[in-house]
Amino acid sequence: MTRLSDEGDAEVRADMQPEVQSLSDALVGVAARDPELAVRLSRVFTAVAVEASRGPRFANALSKALREPEAAKSAGASASTKRAGNRRNPGPFDPFAVYAEGQETLLRQRLSAVDLEGLRDILAEHGMDNDRLAMKWKDTKRVVDRIVERVADRSAKGSAFRG
Repeated sequence: MTRLSDEGDAEVRADMQPEVQSLSDALVGVAARDPELAVRLSRVFTAVAVEASRGPRFANALSKALREPEAAKSAGASASTKRAGNRRNPGPFDPFAVYAEGQETLLRQRLSAVDLEGLRDILAEHGMDNDRLAMKWKDTKRVVDRIVERVADRSAKGSAFRG
């Protein structure tokens, strides 16, 4: 394992002391309840730290995975963030879950609060625009009607076989 100079090593240790102490305290707390779990967690954290110290590739990937999403960082960020390539963002909510909760009335109420791009995201995510027409519509009421129609149809599908 590559080591820092004694001076740099001491500097890193001083900066990391609160985090290391916090991890140590947490592991001691876990060990009081489940010693085996504490040992396993300790092994996992040690393996990850050793691997991250061996090379920048894993350390960079780990750092990227643990970073906060940009939308959460920026205060007041809109729900529809920039999408990659020609992919749409996921819809703001699952219309099938809302329909199961309160049927058509609740679904229409929730959809009316979503902007046109959010409605298009729902259409794309759930494959509700097979004829590729609804994505071109500018009237939000028309798009809402399409979503409600498709959700109701799919939710009723197979109802003849249910108890």
